[in-house]
Amino acid sequence: MMKRNIEIGLLHSLSGDYVALAMVARAGILRGVAEVNADPALDVGFSVVERDPEGRLDRYAPLCRDMLQNAGVRHIFGCITSSSRKEVIPELERFHGALWYSTPYEGFEANEHVAYMHSCPNQHLLPLVEFAMPRFGNRICLVGSNYIWGWEIAQIAREKISAMGGQVLSDRYLPIGDTGLAQILTEIQSLQPDFIINSLIGESSYSFLAQLAKMRAEAGDAEMLPVLSCNFTEGEIPAAGAAADGMYAAGPFFEASSGGHGSIAEMSRLAVHELAGYLNANPGAEMLPLTHLIALVAKQGRALRLDSENQHASQPVVIAQLRAGKFEEILRLPALAADPYWTRRDRSSLPLPNLRVVS
Repeated sequence: MMKRNIEIGLLHSLSGDYVALAMVARAGILRGVAEVNADPALDVGFSVVERDPEGRLDRYAPLCRDMLQNAGVRHIFGCITSSSRKEVIPELERFHGALWYSTPYEGFEANEHVAYMHSCPNQHLLPLVEFAMPRFGNRICLVGSNYIWGWEIAQIAREKISAMGGQVLSDRYLPIGDTGLAQILTEIQSLQPDFIINSLIGESSYSFLAQLAKMRAEAGDAEMLPVLSCNFTEGEIPAAGAAADGMYAAGPFFEASSGGHGSIAEMSRLAVHELAGYLNANPGAEMLPLTHLIALVAKQGRALRLDSENQHASQPVVIAQLRAGKFEEILRLPALAADPYWTRRDRSSLPLPNLRVVS
């Protein structure tokens, strides 16, 4: 079969504070492209137009604009941080493009030009808190990077913890890339919370984990101050090293073996396949607005990962613990529909007695 060649954009930084995440996302996208191009059942193939923002927020919008305006691209795969995603949305709206976003995020957004392929808080944070509080206790410290992800995750966590009868002992922020954690760690050591929710990213997170591991070693207690995260994945294990061992994480996917790239790579790969499935046997559909494309495929009776109302993917909920450099699954829920604006709060509690616990 002669394949229709469609150019897609790739917008990930090859350097900067969150390069570890960007590289695993990029690897997932390129793997997905190779698989689509090799699939004889699909009448579409992809070629990649790549731009490197170099970890600089001010470069995302102009590079996105360049691909949409000058390179004939309509679908772009990329962005790690919510700040970069929000930078490109005006360009997507102006030039009728679509962003396939495959990183866990904080919710409170449903832009018609964005396909949200990873989890939002009702698919990661809320289940993680409901898992942790009965197990560890009700006194929690929050620490995060000083930008949208950290702020919103902390806000949702505070509300959920309060609703479950818990107490937030501290809520601290650090500039992205900053590793000056002495004051925060001194406070945590003094407060002795039952657990910590870590929403730091990149080098800030790796340094936090390293200094916390040192604190545990000095106290002679490897189990003290457990850390939970909604944004730490396998792709960051080499950067964080052994200091990350013991961490609990939530996401839609964890590798069955060590050395994998994790959920960001897998959701990136699946995003490429999702678009290929939508475009297959639909000549010219790559030029449709994202919402029109989703509606077309739904009308044809094809399976969709994305909700036609909010462009978010349904996701399973998996909670795992990092042990000896590998995430091991502890419990799993079937796929949950995304609730980005947390509108179903009356139904937000998970039936914990029915969760499958893996020993």
